[in-house]
Amino acid sequence: MPSDVSLKILSESLGNTVLVRLRSGRMLRGILQGYDQHMNLVLEQAEELSADNSIQRRLGVIVVRGDNVIMVSPTIKE
Repeated sequence: MPSDVSLKILSESLGNTVLVRLRSGRMLRGILQGYDQHMNLVLEQAEELSADNSIQRRLGVIVVRGDNVIMVSPTIKE
């Protein structure tokens, strides 16, 4: 059941900016371009954020392995 909700949120977030927290403690922000049932994510215009949410470095297009993902959060549309 929880994975159904997670996949629904990911589906609704396609093409939008998401925040991703990794097991290592790193925080990423990027445009969600794709995902699969294992929560592997494809992010475009990805950036690694520092503790104060400022951009630490730009990563471009990346694939994030799902077993490293702790949290995916859609950002608020302004």
